[in-house]
Amino acid sequence: MGDDSVNLACKVTPNARRSEIVGWGADEQGRGVLLVKLAAPALEGKANKELVRFLAEQLGCAKGEVSLLRGDASRTKLLRVPGKAYERLPSP
Repeated sequence: MGDDSVNLACKVTPNARRSEIVGWGADEQGRGVLLVKLAAPALEGKANKELVRFLAEQLGCAKGEVSLLRGDASRTKLLRVPGKAYERLPSP
């Protein structure tokens, strides 16, 4: 990934009927987080894999360009995504 990548905070809800971006919310510090429902269980990394796959699809980039930086076992996750792809997200 080049210098144009940005950090994206997400709050995920596993075990949803389908994977979808719900909108924007805020964390405990008031920072913006993308709210995402995932059609995968929070079991054995399945939700993390689905999050990377789903975001790459939504952002129109390769799965290899989306990486999980923090939050392996948490509902709040920090990901690294290409800046050009980040601009495709709905506005907060």
